[in-house]
Amino acid sequence: MSEPVRLPFDPIARARELWVARWGEGSRATSMATATSVMRVQQLLLARFDAIAGRHGLTFARYEALVLLAFSREGRLSMSTVGERLMVHPTSATNIVQRLVAQGFVERVPNPADRRSAFAVVTAAGIEAMEAVTRDLEEADFGLDMLDPDGHDALFSLLREVRVGSRDFLP
Repeated sequence: MSEPVRLPFDPIARARELWVARWGEGSRATSMATATSVMRVQQLLLARFDAIAGRHGLTFARYEALVLLAFSREGRLSMSTVGERLMVHPTSATNIVQRLVAQGFVERVPNPADRRSAFAVVTAAGIEAMEAVTRDLEEADFGLDMLDPDGHDALFSLLREVRVGSRDFLP
């Protein structure tokens, strides 16, 4: 992966300055800058995660599906549950699972209770690939190696507040 072009200034801080210049100090410039920073960090982390997973023939989305299946009680989930848990459209979940099936990391097996649906079942090769990516992500400290333990705790706490406030789950 090539090194990204680095700007000689912080574009989000500059956007905040321009926001204030246009709409005034009373505007939601700080909220805009904070939200934009969260989105930018997500882009940076996903790019790094995809590069790490790519060394093992996966995307981060496919890695997440393998982790989800590995963490399930029986190593299998319905296709609809995969989509719900990954928070993706059912078509995207199907695409992810189909690609994992093609790689031999997942098998699709019929649901005996409902002939119209299938289960995604993680294979031994899928577990092996998931473990390899996990080791590499842990070695990279999930892209957050610039934070000390207190920084991790503070960031997690702040982001959890946003998730609770957005009704992401029941606290």
